[in-house]
Order: sequence, then structure tokens, then C-alpha cells
Amino acid sequence: MSAKKPKSPVSKGKGKGKGKDKKNDLSSSSEEKKESSAPGRETETEHPDYICPLVLTSATQELFGCRANEDVTGENPYKLLRKDDIIQDMRTRAAVSDFSPIKQAVLDYPEDEMLLVLDQDFTYGQCFYLVLTVEAKQSMLAPPAVTEEQKDEGGEELEEEQKSPEPRHWVSLGSEKEIEEESTTHTRDKLHYKISRVRREFGAPVHFSDLSAVETKGAYTECTSYQDKSFSITKLEQNCGTQAIANTKNSSSQTIWKYPKNMWTQYEPQELNEEEKENILQSENLKNFLSSSADRIEVVIQQNSMMDVFVDEVCVLEEDSVYEGKADTHLKVYQTFTELRYSKNKVISYISWHPTISGVIAVAVTEQLSFEERINNSTKLLLNPALIIFWSFSDPIHPQLLLECPDDVLCFHFCPSDTNIIVGGCMNGQVVLWDISGHVDRLQGTRSGVRTKMTNTMQYFEDKQQSDTPVVRYCGMSGIESGHRGPVTDVQWLPDSFEVSRLGIPLENKSQISVQIVTCSPDGCVMFWDLRAPYVAAPSLTHKKHKAEGKHLENPHGVPNTFKHLDLSWKPLFRVTLPKIDTAGKYNPLKFSLRDSVCYTAAVDRPDVPAFSVLQVPSNKNLCQLDTISTKFYVGTEDGELVYTDWKLEKDNESGRLSSPKPTHISQVHDSLVNTVLRSPFFKDIVLTVGGWTFAIWKEGVMKGPLFQSPCSLSKHTAGFWSLTRPAVFFIGKEDGSLEVWNLLEKTHKPVLDQNITTAQISCIKPWIASSKQHFLAVSDHLGTLHILEVPWTLRHPAPNEEQSMSSYLEREMEHLIYFERRPEVGARERSVMEAEEKNKTLMRNVYLDDIMEKMEDNQMEELQKEVQKDYEEYFTLEKLMMKNLGLVKETQDTDNV
Repeated sequence: MSAKKPKSPVSKGKGKGKGKDKKNDLSSSSEEKKESSAPGRETETEHPDYICPLVLTSATQELFGCRANEDVTGENPYKLLRKDDIIQDMRTRAAVSDFSPIKQAVLDYPEDEMLLVLDQDFTYGQCFYLVLTVEAKQSMLAPPAVTEEQKDEGGEELEEEQKSPEPRHWVSLGSEKEIEEESTTHTRDKLHYKISRVRREFGAPVHFSDLSAVETKGAYTECTSYQDKSFSITKLEQNCGTQAIANTKNSSSQTIWKYPKNMWTQYEPQELNEEEKENILQSENLKNFLSSSADRIEVVIQQNSMMDVFVDEVCVLEEDSVYEGKADTHLKVYQTFTELRYSKNKVISYISWHPTISGVIAVAVTEQLSFEERINNSTKLLLNPALIIFWSFSDPIHPQLLLECPDDVLCFHFCPSDTNIIVGGCMNGQVVLWDISGHVDRLQGTRSGVRTKMTNTMQYFEDKQQSDTPVVRYCGMSGIESGHRGPVTDVQWLPDSFEVSRLGIPLENKSQISVQIVTCSPDGCVMFWDLRAPYVAAPSLTHKKHKAEGKHLENPHGVPNTFKHLDLSWKPLFRVTLPKIDTAGKYNPLKFSLRDSVCYTAAVDRPDVPAFSVLQVPSNKNLCQLDTISTKFYVGTEDGELVYTDWKLEKDNESGRLSSPKPTHISQVHDSLVNTVLRSPFFKDIVLTVGGWTFAIWKEGVMKGPLFQSPCSLSKHTAGFWSLTRPAVFFIGKEDGSLEVWNLLEKTHKPVLDQNITTAQISCIKPWIASSKQHFLAVSDHLGTLHILEVPWTLRHPAPNEEQSMSSYLEREMEHLIYFERRPEVGARERSVMEAEEKNKTLMRNVYLDDIMEKMEDNQMEELQKEVQKDYEEYFTLEKLMMKNLGLVKETQDTDNV
């Protein structure tokens, strides 16, 4: 039952009863408001003078023990508050206190306790009201008894109030005529149609068949609409009027209010004693029940262990259908990070998730300037140093940490052994180190300082926000003379399982700490660096003097001394050049990929990691060489080439100097610079390269070409990354701001998803697994905005045996590539065999014909001679006959001649 409107502290009798002549202003005020407090009204702004509606916040309710629907309810809406507690609250919180509007009324209240009532129906517009007079308080807590006469009078008044009003006579004002004029009337008789059918066709079977509309004449007639110029139809407009009166009904009700009573009950469980328990356990009924039910119970237990009966198999089947059309495959925007002062209208060159702190991501921002613009604005760039910004999901507006950089940073990585150490590559060729161990608590959300006051001055607010975000200065960097001659475009940590010597030979790492990094630059070099102090057999006096002087140097910026031994004196351990195979010159590397990479290795903060300033490079004599570590690696260049080379240095036979070997293999399938060279997290020998308008997938050891090459796209591909959970899925970022999702097991000619993310060019992509049910994809652009996308279930949950299917697909592509490369040789071999066979056939045919000709020659010559002799005799006889007829030869002479 909800709280009702407070009654008058004095009875409302009409002349009968003891309270007849004791009506005061309070009771009259209550009766004046009687009509307005009737049920059915939603809110009221007017209230009696002896109460005051209040809005109490959750903190105030908890402080005074008057929480709505917990401490005070509809059945027990009253709460007594001590006057001293209210006054103390107004003194402590001043104007913030919820009782400050009625401060004077509280001070004037004569008693020590004031009554607070829960207004659950919001009768007076608020959830609470405070009683300001003692009479009203007593009337509410102890309502007076109602006599029989007052009940009778109240019943009579109720009967009078419940009488329905008599309807008044309707007076016509002419509206019915207007309705009749605008109403629709029928001016003609309705048309009647009669449709008949032959009786024998009723119930007859119907046979349907296909009918060609083209071949059958008259079976199809097309009636297209056209504009008839002979006449036009005029559209008429009609005004209709309608008048309606809603049925109204007035009703009222009244319930008897009863004051609350305190009631309680107590119960205890009914238990059996030991004797009763023993009798039940030894009873024949229990034994018979167990013997008859034991087999069924065993079957049920086995079924529960074999399968979960509470799982909805239909839902499971629906989730497993990865290629279901109804499944949600779109990437949803989870959060967006941008900052007006540091990242707006800048390029986010690189992004990296924090390896151990969930929901923290770091981005490096650079200026969108050409080389000439950088030279002209060099002074301005020095005054505004480049930054690496740390963002957190808990605060999407304010950065959590800022890392100051000597120049624009193009790449950076967290140390896998100590995530407080960060290495980055700058545009001026320097390699920079940071130590954020002093700000880990802030990134984890355990900040001690919390804002409690706000001002209206915007400048003060911005200064306060800027001062709240700490700026960490770099604690070590390489010298400009000994570093790269171009911008550092990629940097990676070597794993803690091995280290390399100055000759590039892999050695065992006894400390099991990642202390070496690899960098590359378009200057044609790949450099290896060591974070430890160089090995010194016997320290010289000069070294001791510098060490003693370093202890007294001041540190005004509070920079950690983690890498003080490397600052401005850090040199590479050795460098690997990339000479061209056929011509003079070098390849210009942009990205590289090591076989033993820490890109997908989970970093762990080890408490036993010593300080880097204490570590020293050990002697190579005490370390064992590791033959299982591959020294081959891939490099992507500015000209779109993919170079496969070795970092191990070789000795030149002529000069005796150590030099880098020439690359083993070179392939060029990209028509622009290569921006991604990344190995698969499931197959170490599979590499994804992205550059220009295409991307390709390579297999280490296959030198003939890529296993898969995409068709040319309309927009350039600017970034790429493998999926961390699905072997056949990877993401491709494009120049027009769209993101492609490829699944090689589903489609190889086009992506399974092409979604627009931003209006600017995508610069970097990095996935992250928050939990088994939540995966994120970080996408940055050239406007300084970081987009956090939530990966749907279909793109993060692998299909059954997907890794095995992907391995089979790659093997088939490799066999196809090998067959394609060997096809010319096989064709030439087949052609030579066919030519030899044809030659042999021709030779055999010629020999056979010669034999036949020899056999037939003797018989043909005899027959020919006979034919010739016969023809000669016939000719001679004919000649003799003709000469005789002409008289040229005498018969005797002829006879003699014969």
C-alpha cells in the first residue's frame, strides 16, 4: 500500500463529536485540498502549509537511513529524523544539502524529531515530504478513532458524491447541417455482376502446365500505360467534417487507512532424533526403494556425465553456422578516441595494446607534413615535441599518459620481459627508450587524486586537465652519428630464448630476458642493438672518473636512470646491409619479419627482472651457439620488393672483412611500397605482405612466387593484420577508409566483408583479445582518430578444423605453384618425346615402302615391257596399213621388207 495524503490533525466532523468546535487553519486547509487529492490525479504542485515536499539524493537517503522501498516502504512510509542530524548536515554540506531550502523551518521546529514521509505516488510532486508542525506529526502517527456517527455521515457524503450528473439538453448551433452537407451520399444504384460456370466443371480435376507466352498467340498481352492527349481527368477535392464526443465518466473511491503495526514471528526446523533416523535407515521400505531405483539412478548419472541436458542444442547449432546469412558479421564501433590538442588532424603512425593492463592502448601521432614543410617549420616542431598517447577504456576523453619523443615516432613496442620498458623508432633515425614503471598505478586505474571541485572558468579547467596527465620523458636514445641515416620504420624485440653476437650468431640467453632489438630504415640497413652495458674486462681510470662524475649530475626532469649508461652513446651491435643481386646499390627496407618473433607472444611482468643498468654483455666464450634458430628473415622495401636474406655476417675471401651476404631470393609483386610484412600466428612459415593495390601470401622456402595474390583493388592497401583466433581470416585497411575482411576458406576472389570505418586513410590495424567472448580491433586513420571495433562472433570463433583446412589449402596452392613453374619443362619434355616418336614412325614407314617397291619392281618391269612391245606392234601394223593405202609402198616390196 502506498502512502496516502496526510489527513488533518483534527477530526472533520460536521457538528457531532468532540472535535466539532476545534477546527483550525490546518484542518480547513486539508478540506480545501480534498478534491485535488482524489485518486486518479498524477501530480500536484499545491500542498498544505504544514508539509514541504523534498528531493533526497541516494547519498542523503543512505546517510539518514531512509532509502526508498528499503527503509521506508508503501506500508510503512514514516521515518523520524533527529533535528540535530539535519542541522549538522546543513552545516557540513551547506548549499549542497537537500534540507537547505527549508533551513529556517527546521530551526523553528520545537521538538527534537521531525517526521519524514515517503510519497510513493508523487502526490505532491516529489518522492518525500517533511512534516513541519507537531499537530500534523501526531495526527499522522496516531490517527484519531472514528465514531459510528462520523462513519454514517461519511457514508452519506460518499453517496452524495457518487451521484452521476444529469445530462443537459443538447442545443443545436447548426453544426449538424454542415456535417450533412459534407457527408457522402449515393446518387446512383450500385452495379451488380453475376459470374456463372458450367456445372460439369465443378469439382473437376485441375491440371497445370507450363505455357510459353511467346509461342502461344494471345496468351500474353502487355497493356502499358500511356498519356492520352484526347482528354484528361480532373481530380476533385472533397472536404469532410467529423464531430465526435468522448464518453466521460466520473468515479471516486475511498479506502480506510490503517496505521502500521510491528509484528514478528519465530520458527525452527523440525528435525528427527537419532532413534527415528536409525529406524528409517533400517526400514524395509527404504531398502526396497533403493534396490528398485538403483539401476535407474545409475543410468541418469551416466547420462548427465555424457551430455549436458540443460544445453539448447538448437541454439548451439545456430551459433556454429559460421556461414549463416542471418549471422551478424559487421564490426561494431565500441569506442572512439581523439584529442583536440595532441592528435586532431594528425596521423596515427602506430598503435600497440598494452600487453598486461586490460583496456589500455598506446598510439604514436605524427604531423602531416612533407619534407620541405618540415624544414620550414622546424622551429615550431621543436617547440611542440612529438608524443605517444596512452588511452584507457575507463576514460575515453582524457589521455592517461604522454610519452615525450625527440621526433615523430613511426613505430614502438613494449618489452616482452618488462612491459614498463618501451622502445621506439624516430623519423630522424634515432632509437628511443622509455621507462613508465612510475605510472603503472595510474594506467591500472588506482589513482589517488580525485577531482572534488569544479569551476566555471574554462581556462582553469583545461590547465587542470593538462596538469593531471603526466608527461614522461625518454630516458635513453641512440646517437645520431651511429644510428640510421633515415627514419626508423620498424622495430622488434628479440625473444628471451636467445641473443646474437657481433657476428650475428645466435647464442643462448642465460638471463632469459629480452635485451636486444632489431630496427630497419630506408637507408638500406637492418641494425641489431643491445640494451646492456658493453662488456669491459678491466675498467679504465677514465671510465671510473666518468662514473663518479655521473653520480653528482642533477636530474631536473625526474627521468629514470634505467638507461643512463646508453643515453647518446648507444651504438648498434652490428648492422646488416641489403646489397642488390644483379646491380649495384642497396634495397631500401621498410618492414621486416623474423621467424622467431615476439609479435604474438604473451608478455609477462616478471618480478625477478634485474635493472637494465646492472646488466652487462657477457663474454661469447661462455655462451653456446644455437643451431636451431633460423637467421633468415623477410624484408619489404620501398619499391615493392620482398627480399629473403640472412643476418649472419660472412668473411670476404679477398679482403677478409665481415660483410652481409647477398639476398637469397627477391620477388616483386607489389607496385608500391610494402607497408606490412607479418607472419601468421598459426603457421610460422606463412607471411602476409601488403603494398600498393594488392596483397600476397608467401610460404618460406618457396622461391617461385606467392601462394596467393589478390586482384588489384580500386584503392590502395595501407595496412594488414592476421586474425588472432582464425587461421584463414585477416584484415586489410584501405586508402578510402574502408576495412576488408578476407576468409580464404570461404572466398578467394573477394572479401567476405567490406565495411567503411572512416573517411580518411587507414594507417594501422591491431587486434586484441579481451576475453573469450569479447575481441577488439583497433583501427587508426590520418585524422588522428582511434576507432575501437568489436569483432562479431562469426569472425572470432574458428570453424571446425579450420587450422587443418587452411593447412591443406596452402599445401594445394604450393603444389599448384610448383606445377605451374615446372609446366614449361614438362611440356618441352613431352614435345621432344612426341617428335622422336613421330620421327621413328616416319622412318619405319619409309623402310616399309622401300621393301614393297623392291618386291613389286621385277613384275612391273616385265609387264611394262610386254605392254610397250604390244603398243609398238599395234603402231607398226597401223603405219604399214596407212602407207599401203596411200600407195607409197608396194606389196612385194612390203613383203620383202617384212
